[in-house]
Amino acid sequence: MNNGNRIFFLFCFASLLPVAAVLAQQPRQHISINEHWKFFRYASSPDALAYDVRPVVDDRKDDVVADSRPTAAVAVASRQQVLKHWILPSGNDFITDPMKTHQRPAGNPGADFSFVQQRYDDSKWESVDLPHDWAIKGPFYREADAIVGGGMGRLPVQGVAWYRRQLDIPAADKGRQIYLDIDGAMSYTMVWLNGHLVGGWPYGYNSFRLDLTPYIRVGSTNQLAIRLDNPANSARWYPGAGIYRNVWLTKVNPVHVAQWGSSVTTRDISTAAATVDMAISVDNKAVTDKAIRVVSSLYTSDNIKVATLPVKEAFIKAGGTAKLTAAVKLDHPRLWGPAPGQRPHLYEAVTQVFADGKLVDEYKTTFGIRQVTFDPVKGLVVNGMQVRMQGVNQHHDLGALGAAFNVRAAERQLEILQALGCNAIRLAHNPPAPELLELTDKMGFLVIDEIFDSWETKKTPLDFHLIFPDWHEPDTRAFIRRDKNHPSVIAWSFGNEVGEQYTEEKGAAVAAALYKIVKEEDSTRPATASMNYAKPDMPFPTVMDILSLNYQGEGIRDAPAYQGLKGIRTTPLYPAFQQKFPTRLIFSSETASALSTRETYLFPVTAESSAPVNEGAGGNGKLAQVSAYELYTAAFGASPDKVFASQDKHPYVAGEFVWSGFDYLGEPTPYYSARSSYSGIIDLAGLPKDRFYLYQSRWRPELPIAHLLPHWTWPGREGQVTPVHLFTSGDEAELFVNGVSMGRKKKAAFEYRLRWDSVVYQPGELRVQAYKNGKPWAADTLRTAGVPATLQLQADRKRIYADGKDLSFITVSVTDERGIPVPQADNLLHIVVSGAGTFEAADNGDPADLTSFAADQRKLFSGKLVLIVRSRKLIKGSVTVTVTGEGLTSGKMILESK
Repeated sequence: MNNGNRIFFLFCFASLLPVAAVLAQQPRQHISINEHWKFFRYASSPDALAYDVRPVVDDRKDDVVADSRPTAAVAVASRQQVLKHWILPSGNDFITDPMKTHQRPAGNPGADFSFVQQRYDDSKWESVDLPHDWAIKGPFYREADAIVGGGMGRLPVQGVAWYRRQLDIPAADKGRQIYLDIDGAMSYTMVWLNGHLVGGWPYGYNSFRLDLTPYIRVGSTNQLAIRLDNPANSARWYPGAGIYRNVWLTKVNPVHVAQWGSSVTTRDISTAAATVDMAISVDNKAVTDKAIRVVSSLYTSDNIKVATLPVKEAFIKAGGTAKLTAAVKLDHPRLWGPAPGQRPHLYEAVTQVFADGKLVDEYKTTFGIRQVTFDPVKGLVVNGMQVRMQGVNQHHDLGALGAAFNVRAAERQLEILQALGCNAIRLAHNPPAPELLELTDKMGFLVIDEIFDSWETKKTPLDFHLIFPDWHEPDTRAFIRRDKNHPSVIAWSFGNEVGEQYTEEKGAAVAAALYKIVKEEDSTRPATASMNYAKPDMPFPTVMDILSLNYQGEGIRDAPAYQGLKGIRTTPLYPAFQQKFPTRLIFSSETASALSTRETYLFPVTAESSAPVNEGAGGNGKLAQVSAYELYTAAFGASPDKVFASQDKHPYVAGEFVWSGFDYLGEPTPYYSARSSYSGIIDLAGLPKDRFYLYQSRWRPELPIAHLLPHWTWPGREGQVTPVHLFTSGDEAELFVNGVSMGRKKKAAFEYRLRWDSVVYQPGELRVQAYKNGKPWAADTLRTAGVPATLQLQADRKRIYADGKDLSFITVSVTDERGIPVPQADNLLHIVVSGAGTFEAADNGDPADLTSFAADQRKLFSGKLVLIVRSRKLIKGSVTVTVTGEGLTSGKMILESK
């Protein structure tokens, strides 16, 4: 407990006032209600409540039932109570045309359903805390025609489920507004309080607020019930399932700052001064008109007050909203800029609202001061410094933890990406957890914030296209209002590879409508949608402020090894887009889609610099493995080498976002029998693939890097050609096998690796010495390993916090009796965690491994696995982690939970 809280509670005790009463005197409370939930998911035959009637889909064929949609829909509708018209008004605050807002019908549907009633006995339901992903523990579906196949991760995400929780609302809250804030729930959320349907929100990735005030029983226990409906065939990747982000109660006085009601922008920026503009929206939910006074002050991140904006006054009618603006000049501002070349300084604006002579609300806004220019020749310029976007795409799951958001797990991913040299994230293809943007702000990442993967045209039978007509405006406006103050967000993306690219003017009109909404909400950032098909002479790209290309820049299926493949085929289109749009910045929002499984090498090795995966040519369908020589790609993709060359030949391109940073659940191209992708620079467990060092050598050229591949333990390959490749930030290198030189090679123009393709394998030592400008730069050595003997444990953090949320990620590897890593070890290991922590999950990074992440027994893959330990809430002390395997010396580690 910090000193402020300690003094506060001593005051409560000394005053003999209940804590709840004193808390109620605070103008604003933002209270986590993540704990003490009850959860139930139907095994089959869910209740008849529904947001809307959906098309009938043959789950195993991933398509609408042919020729039976109307009659099937009618049959389903006859069994369902459709609540859509009671849910639509939840989006009214994000619809600007009053004529398009929704009126709630009379009635209270669902009131007679037992789960929403306070007297219902849920004691036999599962007890859970949030964030919660009901699917992540599995089991995985293994059958070829599974109801949820590889595309959505082979996990049981589908179905209808309920969450219930009691809310104790003290009498001191009488007269206050009480809101339910849900950061993310998957999906078609509908909420009841005390048997009353409050509202809901269909899109599972957006954050939203519902007003509980009309249904609250002050001074009593209230029953909250939340229904989710997550259909199969609704996504192209693993969406998660459940209330997978944080949930809050926000308590305020009737006069208060509106939801996401502050907007901070900056202008006239230099190291000498900057102007800070602030707009505040204040709601008056009182029954009488109110005169208000608003004052905002600015503080540095170390709580030093640096400025106060002019006081603003307004008169708000009952039920109305006032928007007040003010500006102040700030001398010698600390600028926010991307790491590592700049520092991500942050400020906080504290806004106080006064009514009737009293402080009625206090609202805090974190922001940064930075100047971002999108130059068609120089690329991205931040605070006068040219910054190349060295970015990756990230889906929202956290590997073995699923979609359930955890700050430490997300922070670990970002730390690994920074070590790679990554400075930018594209959020594919949906709004993130709010805490992720807090991390990117603090750590200095650039962010492309994206909202939709589909518009009116479907990609899967039950995706967002079903609700696009009703919800595209509320979703888009809510998305931007939530995220607009984050300095790490440099651009908005309102679509990814949408089908409207193919429909000429019609599709461009949809893009223009979304663009207009984005710019109405935020005119300070560029808006775009990524294009994998639209060409420079088509109407679609004319809508965009900046040109966001997926794969088209480096060319699609244009290299020799891709001839004969079906699908989109283009030559590199950077020049054509630059010629057509000479005043617009161009960047690649998706590049590469190179594929591999960590440290698995298949022979023979292609002589090309880029090749598609095929059986026997980079791929092994039986094992569902892709060679880690990092030359093989999806059919539409390109190796990193091909991408680098294309970008270097067109220096006006502002940078790239690699597909993808981490492997992610679902979309396991090319083997849909698997459960997770192959495209990550880092595997699902968080272990770097060989490709990590290829990108690192390009993105961190000042770092001495020499990384050899493959490993050098190949029993049975003696005397066979085993190509050796080197990823290095040097410019030349000499390779040795058992002390004998294999030759010294130098990188040619547009060459990004060194290859010795005629090396014959013999056990012993593989060693390389890399040079830069003729001088020794970096070295690497690989040795042939013996049989597995000893387990080694290495934790990312040995001290964790006893908050029930903090995590330690422990990498387990195996060495022979000489301490040499055994790269092909696949021993079955047993995990035991005791003391002040618990075993949370484990993963070995193998996309084809369908063992539950929650299982405490798992095989090594390529000699490694990662286990996750979670702290116990308020239990401090030692955490003992023991890992054993038959015939192996066990590994043991002691963590401290404090």
